[in-house]
Amino acid sequence: MNRLYLVSVSVLLFWVTRPAYAQFPSRLPTFPQGGGRMGGQPTNTTGSAGANAGGAILDDSTTMVYGPTTTRYFLERDVLNNRKTLFPIDTTLEEVQRTNYLSRFHYQYTDLGNLGTALRPVFYETPGIGSQTGLNVYGLYGYQTQQIRYFDTRSPYTNMYLVLGGRGQNILNFDFARSISPRFNIGFNIQRMTSDDQYGSSSNSTTKRLAENWNFVLHSNYRSKNDKYTLLAHYNNLNHRSNDQGGVTEAGTALEQKPLLTTVSSHEKRNELHVYQQYVVDTAFQVYHTLDFRAQSYRYTDTDMSAGLADSSQTGLDLSPFYPRAYYDSVETRQRTLFRSIDNQIGLKGQFLWRQSAFNYRAWLRNRYYGQTNTLNVIRLLPDSTYRNRRLETYVGGWLGYYFPDSLTRVTAEMEYLIGRDFRFLGRLESRFLTAGYESIFASPTLIQDYFVSNVYQWDHTSRRSAQFDLRGTQHAYGQLNLKVGKLTISPGIDYYLLTNYIYFDTLGMPQQESTAFSILRTGVGLQFRAGKFRITGQGYNTLVSNDDVLRIPKLFANAQVEYNFRLFKKLYVLAGLQVHYKSAYYADAYMPLTQQYHLQNRVKLGDYLLAEPFLNFRINRVRLFLKMAHANQELLGQIYYSAPYFRTISRSLSFGVHWLLFD
Repeated sequence: MNRLYLVSVSVLLFWVTRPAYAQFPSRLPTFPQGGGRMGGQPTNTTGSAGANAGGAILDDSTTMVYGPTTTRYFLERDVLNNRKTLFPIDTTLEEVQRTNYLSRFHYQYTDLGNLGTALRPVFYETPGIGSQTGLNVYGLYGYQTQQIRYFDTRSPYTNMYLVLGGRGQNILNFDFARSISPRFNIGFNIQRMTSDDQYGSSSNSTTKRLAENWNFVLHSNYRSKNDKYTLLAHYNNLNHRSNDQGGVTEAGTALEQKPLLTTVSSHEKRNELHVYQQYVVDTAFQVYHTLDFRAQSYRYTDTDMSAGLADSSQTGLDLSPFYPRAYYDSVETRQRTLFRSIDNQIGLKGQFLWRQSAFNYRAWLRNRYYGQTNTLNVIRLLPDSTYRNRRLETYVGGWLGYYFPDSLTRVTAEMEYLIGRDFRFLGRLESRFLTAGYESIFASPTLIQDYFVSNVYQWDHTSRRSAQFDLRGTQHAYGQLNLKVGKLTISPGIDYYLLTNYIYFDTLGMPQQESTAFSILRTGVGLQFRAGKFRITGQGYNTLVSNDDVLRIPKLFANAQVEYNFRLFKKLYVLAGLQVHYKSAYYADAYMPLTQQYHLQNRVKLGDYLLAEPFLNFRINRVRLFLKMAHANQELLGQIYYSAPYFRTISRSLSFGVHWLLFD
């Protein structure tokens, strides 16, 4: 009944608003030679294709003809680096079936077994500099600032995307964009995502909603008639709710298993207003400005802590105690974190051309002011307890880029310094055959690592009387070769990390800092083989961590996809394939929703994880559809897979999706 209601509402909204697909494309955009991020000569920054830009295109019979080539988009980072490139809309069948967020990121993130649950990276990620909240597990479910698409369209563009994922997993996305004038475009993106609880519900009971997500983006771009002034702006709103379960028992089927927590809810809201503008005095001298206002709030509520505090044992998986202690109230706990920041950056940039080469530069000054408020309910009969912190941060930075005459090679370097504290340096070489780089980062602890007070956890690493945390250090060197042998492309690569003052959350969920430096060595290979209508792609990594007492990464990690494309009835294009993912056994981190942190655990070792999903992608004109058997091998031969300790992955289910493009 819920699914029928969703489809009905989708069709109604489509006819009323004509909106479109969300900001997560089915595959990464390609970068045409001459203007992509792999180098090349500067492209035309007008964003138009001549005098008819923004107007209609007529064929020989004077019929209006619009399509993917008349609706194009660009990204802010390319405008910032004077490499503006207009990308056409992707209409291919490849990767259409990758609707789940783990699949979209090629399983380099993991969750709690269901759509909308807390995400974490499988591999180590370099931290950002400056004061960060550390509350990031739901961030990837929203639109990312640097991935917002700004459109240059000659007709109204609409994209509708609907996924019925099976077992209560649904995604509904709309995109809409249109030109107000040849130099002024507006648009919006809407995302609605839901998933249902899989455990402890009989066929006769009402299914409980596990997670739901709303995301809305309003975007616009404008350029002056002489192309000297450019304005890009967007407003981004994320509203994510989740019922946290704490884990499930092991015995029985999914309907017989029970979650540990049934009275816990999390609610995160994010609002962001982003403005970018630039004025070109001369090609070699340009002024730019960015302004960001961000607000993030996170609420955690447990109205009955008894299940998490009780000293009981479960068969197979020992789930208790979930809460290590209760400082004030053993019945309920409530926590709210509110973070707000204003980030103002002004800079100079420019481009010099010399023969067939190009040299870009950028220098900036950035001020960032933030405030954080944390509120906890100490005792139900007394007023809430609140603590605050705020700070003004000043950054200086610079960026240099040199683009070689071959249009495929470039060298870039970037440096940013938070005065008195953090530092970041990145250098990178990109060419046809080699990609290599080095980055050095010294970053402050996150705000939640430094200080936190609640009914369950309390720590302070900011005062001199406590154990203060030092700056986290990351040295990262990497390289990758791109080799082509006949129809086979091979890309071997290596990553080496040296970590100092690494901060982690221990088995009790408390932050600790490792004083001894340790390293990560990751070797890998990517491959692609194409012969006619047949294609195989894959990637694999072997990771060695010199101190796996504080950082756990699966030793082996692999993805593979086999596909074959053909055509039926002259108009129906079909792509049939199988995608497979594998991770070796390891002690994966457990999740504490109160602090929104994954932490170490030594009780449960997840077995070898193998995911296999056959799929069929179809295209009829501009409509793309797919059918996929999600996690087809779950419970096959009695094997049950877990994505995190105490959280099994969802049972196999049939997914269906439709992706409809309209250009007029």
